This record gives sequence, structure tokens and C-alpha cells, in this order.
Amino acid sequence: MDDYEFLEPFDRLVTIKICGADRKVPENNSILRGLQFLDIENISYGDFCWNGECLNCQVWIKSGDKEKAVIACRANVEEGMEIVRMSEGMEIS
Repeated sequence: MDDYEFLEPFDRLVTIKICGADRKVPENNSILRGLQFLDIENISYGDFCWNGECLNCQVWIKSGDKEKAVIACRANVEEGMEIVRMSEGMEIS
């Protein structure tokens, strides 16, 4: 867990869909922290303010038949969440 001390405490990983792929990320964390968990190098050194002011971490969540834009550093992951698009520079491996 030392490698992930940047995360909020969590008991389990939840499954979310990112651009069509199922991924497991820590519960009780922001979407951006979940992406950092998946690709620590890319996200840690990305051009993100981490406080919601820059909008560089905007993602679009499937909401019914529509998409809803959210700021990934301000929105928490939820089991079954589906991210359909991400801002440029948020590529994860």
C-alpha cells in the first residue's frame, strides 16, 4: 500500500468502464485518483491542478442515453460508472 499512499482509504476495488474497457479502481476516491491508480506515471505527471480549477481532467460519464461532463478530481468513482470520453492528456495504459 505504500506505493498508493496518495489514495483515500479503501477496502475494495470497484469496476468502472473506461472508453469501453472494464477497469478496477479503489472505492472512496476521485475519478482522477482512480486513473492515477491505473497509470501512476502518466497521471501523476500530467497537466492537472488537482483542485478543479483547470478543467484539464474533464471526463464524460454515461448518464442514461446522454453524456454528463464532470471534473475527475472532484467526482468520486462509483461501481458501474461508465466513462465514455476523457480530456486530451488523460490517456492511461
